[in-house]
Amino acid sequence: MRNYLGLDVGTTTVTAIVVDAVGGDVVGKATAPNDAETTSAEDRRLGRSEWDPNRILSIARDVLREAASDREVAAVGVTGQMHGMLLVEEDGEPAGPFIGWQDQRAAEGEVSPLSELTRAVEETDGDGHVCRAKAGYLGATLLWLKRSGNLTSGATACFLPDFLSAHLTSTQPVTDATNGAGSGLFDVAARSWHTPLLDRLGFTPDLLPSVQASGSQAGTLSPGWSDTGLDTGIPVSVACGDNQASFLGSVSDPENAVLINVGTGGQVSVSADTADMGPGLEGRPHVDGKYILVGAGLVGGRTYAWLRDFYLAVGRDVFGVDGDGDAVYERMTELAVEIQSDVDGLTFEPLFTGTREDPARRGLLTGIGTANFSPGHLSRALQQGVIDQFKGLYEQALAVGAGERSQLVGAGNGIRKNPVLRGIAETTFGMSMSIPRHTEEAAYGAAMLAMVLGGARKDLADAREAIR
Repeated sequence: MRNYLGLDVGTTTVTAIVVDAVGGDVVGKATAPNDAETTSAEDRRLGRSEWDPNRILSIARDVLREAASDREVAAVGVTGQMHGMLLVEEDGEPAGPFIGWQDQRAAEGEVSPLSELTRAVEETDGDGHVCRAKAGYLGATLLWLKRSGNLTSGATACFLPDFLSAHLTSTQPVTDATNGAGSGLFDVAARSWHTPLLDRLGFTPDLLPSVQASGSQAGTLSPGWSDTGLDTGIPVSVACGDNQASFLGSVSDPENAVLINVGTGGQVSVSADTADMGPGLEGRPHVDGKYILVGAGLVGGRTYAWLRDFYLAVGRDVFGVDGDGDAVYERMTELAVEIQSDVDGLTFEPLFTGTREDPARRGLLTGIGTANFSPGHLSRALQQGVIDQFKGLYEQALAVGAGERSQLVGAGNGIRKNPVLRGIAETTFGMSMSIPRHTEEAAYGAAMLAMVLGGARKDLADAREAIR
């Protein structure tokens, strides 16, 4: 059997693809919006983010059925949103909502749960191997639940893709290092929960899922999923984080490549042998036993969208015209093509929401003159500024010993749909860019894990040969 399925469970969409392990072709695909959010408009304004886990299971069931239609699948790989959490009862059922990474309740209060967690990490993590949590991360939300009296006795805290994998196999949730690292409670070097930190916070080990090897078998598909057309008993993987799955599904030569992924946000990533990180970087465990140094800049597709929205506002407020957002994007790209690479001296530092180290920092527009203050110049300069941010993060990775790369790999719609941004990246990095022909990189990475799990590929190095 040569077909392997990758399931990617995100908060925007849920996607399943079926991949031919021999040729690497995507032979089946289904995507559905994740409409499981139950947060009211008022609660969303207050920084809440809650989702119905059972509705997410229903969406996953639908996309599995559509993607696997009339196709024999040998194994299933799972990935998904690596931040946020839910509590699961001993019978595997959710003990409450999935609380998404956007939830801000852990940051509320004079001495917030997040600040308590941050102090505890500083006191117990002398080596700097625990990622610094944000309000919606598992560790911070778990501490908020404990403080508010909403921590269900006997329940296990887990990540959303772990919950899906457990339900597919009718087993208790387990996790791996790629997901655990995004909790704020995990030692990325030891690849285990940070015991001194848990003790400091009063968390017992049984509150968290056991840590298994990435890509190992979580169990076999239970009979309850037979209506999807998948065969009962096929192996299902332990879920991995979507960032690592996307890297796996995009990069065929990790030792020589740097990956730029531009979606709503943007990231630059390189493979590394250690979790040691520099300013602006996170050292994340990878599924192959190594690490990925990730520069998750606060620039990306949303940055370009803010400029688009400015143009739309000018049309609406000045000329009384309601523009089409997609058409404005196309026109911005057309105008940027006509501008020279030096942008006639205009520079744009597009830090509209600051940096991770300095959230109060704001962007800069310099060198404005009569020859360069035009929509085309602004569009081109902003894109150059985005790529400059990625180049700076890549140089930080080099500074901590990641090693020079010779290949540039692009992923995400911000790269795929924008030839100007691709060209700027190639010029700035001094490398030609390749883009995988498949568009669902994280789901493809999960399918690669399934190929190894099911025996179609002997290891991940062999599975990378499927990338075209």
